[in-house]
Amino acid sequence: MPWVIQTTAAFDRQARKFLKRHPDLRARLADVLVLLERDPFDLSLRLHALTGKLEGLQAVRINYSNRVVLRLEIEGQEILLLDIGSHDAA
Repeated sequence: MPWVIQTTAAFDRQARKFLKRHPDLRARLADVLVLLERDPFDLSLRLHALTGKLEGLQAVRINYSNRVVLRLEIEGQEILLLDIGSHDAA
């Protein structure tokens, strides 16, 4: 059963800005979202828990320096995308 991906309005705005600055990453982001929907634990996503002020959230890699911050609800198989950007910005 595939996971359900949801976004926030803030994520949608950030994603538009991110893709405007990095149009070359559009295909890679699409690939990441497809993998997330299929299996968020796929090793190529490098899903990892965050610490500090983002404790309780997870992140996956788009590339070496850019991430998608998300909340993973395992029981309902839901993924809520929260932020996108560079490692320090997201």
